[in-house]
Amino acid sequence: MYFVSKEIEFAAAHTLRGTRGPCENLHGHNYRAKVFLAAGSLDATGMVLDFAEFKRILREVTAPLDHANLSEVPPFDAVNSTAENLARHIAAEVARRLPPGPAVHRVEVWETTTSCAIYEPDPKEVP
Repeated sequence: MYFVSKEIEFAAAHTLRGTRGPCENLHGHNYRAKVFLAAGSLDATGMVLDFAEFKRILREVTAPLDHANLSEVPPFDAVNSTAENLARHIAAEVARRLPPGPAVHRVEVWETTTSCAIYEPDPKEVP
C-alpha cells in the first residue's frame, strides 16, 4: 500500500450551536487540514497522485470554506461545523474529485496547534 499526504490551511469563523458555552458565540480559527491518500498501486508515472493535482483538489474543496462563516455554508448551515464534521466533509469532497485509483485514507483537521480531529472513511462508504 502506498500513502501520500498534503496539507492546506484556511481561515474561517463559525458558531457551535447547542454547546452552551463560549463556542456558541461567533469565533474563528486558522485551520490546517492534512489529507492522506492511499493506493494499492501507482499510476503510469509512478505516483499515487501528482502533488500539483492533489493541491488543486484541496484548494477547490476548501475555497468555499476559506474566510467564510461556516455556519452559513452548506452543509454546515444545518450541521455544526465541528472539526470532526469538517474532516468528514473534506474527505467526501476530495473523494468525489479523485481519479480512479487513489482513495482518501485519513483526514486531520487542526483548529489550533494542539487540537485535532481525525476522520478515516470506511472504504465501503467512499464513492
